Amino acid sequence: MTYARPEPPHDPATLPPMPGWVTGRCPETPEDVAFLSGAALAHLHLVLSRGDVPQALLRERLALRAAEACAACSGRIERAPELRDAVQFLQPGDHPGPAGEIYLSWRRAVERPVSPGALHRALPELDPGQIAAWLDGSGPRGAGQAGPVSRAAAVLQTVLQAQPRADTAAMLLADAALAQALGWPHAVPLLAAGLRRRDLRADADGLRLAAHRAVAAAAAGAALEAAALSQRAARLRAVAPKLRARGAAEAVGLFLTRDAVAPPALTSLRSERAARRFCDRLVALGAVQELTGRDTFRLYGI
Repeated sequence: MTYARPEPPHDPATLPPMPGWVTGRCPETPEDVAFLSGAALAHLHLVLSRGDVPQALLRERLALRAAEACAACSGRIERAPELRDAVQFLQPGDHPGPAGEIYLSWRRAVERPVSPGALHRALPELDPGQIAAWLDGSGPRGAGQAGPVSRAAAVLQTVLQAQPRADTAAMLLADAALAQALGWPHAVPLLAAGLRRRDLRADADGLRLAAHRAVAAAAAGAALEAAALSQRAARLRAVAPKLRARGAAEAVGLFLTRDAVAPPALTSLRSERAARRFCDRLVALGAVQELTGRDTFRLYGI
């Protein structure tokens, strides 16, 4: 494998780019694949430590991508806009449908620090004790003794052996195991976006190799998303002093943590009409965008 020259110096006010030799080469051997996935994770680790990155928002965006991939893997046709609608407009007592349930699982998984209890909240059909056993490596594969990506792949395989149809749960728990192994407090959805259905049916070596490939690609994508969100968040913070509405600070805080916001969710603005005007003002200032293209039942996000 040939490596590119070092990247030129970058503006310290921006997030450092992923080195070109990580993303610009096609690895030829399993050792190369593992090396590149480690390099990509090391870079993403630095990105996730940056205070200018809206971390909760980044995790929600990645959760939406993971849910979209899991829905497609299960043969469903819903994509990101439909998944957003299924969750954002839920009323008490409503059911989000199978695809919406997938998205809710991923959202709940990234909201709280990784723990069996938090993951049980995301996957209520699983026993918390079994979740804990899979995560600490006390299962038959001894996942806790492996490196981060190998540990995630082992958890993925162990869960699928126990519950062959639980693709979403397996990938979610694998990402949780990866986060634990890397010392990240929250799960960061990476594996689901890069794994294909046939990868999930591979043997242990094939699944481990596929996991390394998926992590390398997804970590690079997550770093790019973090850079874009960091710039948009800076824009929103810059225009925030121009917003004179009562409750504006709380509303801005919601945009900095949520993938999509419906005007009724901006309760600090006192009324839905005021919330709609507030969102239109943010769009006019170039701080947020309308995500649906509809005239009604709109969603906004940075």
